[in-house]
Amino acid sequence: MFTIGDFARHGRVSVRMLRHYDATGLLRPAHVDPATGYRYYTAAQLARLNRVIALKDLGFTLRQVQLILDEKVTTEELRAMLRLRRAELEAAMTAAAARLAQVEARLRSIESEGQMPSSDVVLKSLPSVRVAELTGVAPDFDAIGPVVQPLYDELFRRLEAAGIAPSGPGVTCYEDAPDGGILIHAGVEVSAPLGEDDGLRIVDLPPVEQAATVMHRGSMDAVLPTVQTLGRWIDANGYRSIGYPREINLECPDDHDEWVTELQEPVTVRG
Repeated sequence: MFTIGDFARHGRVSVRMLRHYDATGLLRPAHVDPATGYRYYTAAQLARLNRVIALKDLGFTLRQVQLILDEKVTTEELRAMLRLRRAELEAAMTAAAARLAQVEARLRSIESEGQMPSSDVVLKSLPSVRVAELTGVAPDFDAIGPVVQPLYDELFRRLEAAGIAPSGPGVTCYEDAPDGGILIHAGVEVSAPLGEDDGLRIVDLPPVEQAATVMHRGSMDAVLPTVQTLGRWIDANGYRSIGYPREINLECPDDHDEWVTELQEPVTVRG
């Protein structure tokens, strides 16, 4: 048998916690010395302790944990619950990381206020380009990232299945969705006949007479300062925007901080 201290060390919990579990009936000692009151545990009780801690980490109260354990939750059922909780935690961490990147981008925009961009922005015409694309809707700009990436994953999967190889970079376009939000067109340049099959469209994007363009280097989660640089240049140079910018994915290595993306915003002379 283990003393309460030894059992706590093997279970990676505190003695105080074990005493609390004893008091609530959640995990009783295997033996209590009637003369000294010392608590003793067996190695077999580590299995119950592991379940208690795991269920607590899932967010259950101690009362709920006791009810679950008393109903003899199987190892497979517990494993499934832990997998679900792991997925929830991973999703929360991903969302928190994206939110942090957006906050940092907003901070950089604030810090750059008053600094007028110049040579970074280039005015040019854009030719028509043929793309294969899938579309999706994001409720707002903060939610674009989680929508775009799955669209591209599915797009490349479908192109591979159809035997169509990309002939150029990815091209992401936006427009206002009919029922609100932002309609996202996730595309990539191809040399293939026009057509549509189960949502996969091969279309020609129209040429643009004039577009203000700028290079963004880094993750698209941090694109805000570049977008606002472009906006300030447009306003300062006597133009006005006439549509959402296109995003041309020139370099997309595994490290998103190494991405190179050209923003192309259609403009006209301000009247």
